[in-house]
Amino acid sequence: MYPQNNMSFMPEEDLLYSILADMKRTVREYTTATTESNCPSVRQMFTDLTNDTLRMQGDLYRLMSQNNMYSTSSKALRVDLDKQIQEARKTQQECQQFIQQKSSSMGAYGQPMHQHGQSAHQSNPYYM
Repeated sequence: MYPQNNMSFMPEEDLLYSILADMKRTVREYTTATTESNCPSVRQMFTDLTNDTLRMQGDLYRLMSQNNMYSTSSKALRVDLDKQIQEARKTQQECQQFIQQKSSSMGAYGQPMHQHGQSAHQSNPYYM
């Protein structure tokens, strides 16, 4: 039991910061689970859990910030943010093009459509 003199086991700010850090970790774990899910319903469940946790984390962050319990980083320049967004979009587009290219050149079971005169087992030295 805790003492009855209105003292908790840790300061409120420390407790809230620990909860905030745990929510950040939970979002990372849910995101990983989402990206590794093969079943559409499981993927949707983890997507929903991620979104709900992000909302709660944002609410807690705002509460802590309003009560001067969490200091924010310095403001970023808009031009730097735009540059990062542009680079991320370029990377995403390149990934999509790569996936489309590889998807269209692969046959059934992920095997290349053209073997150029070699059977699959001749090109793999570990084929038994």
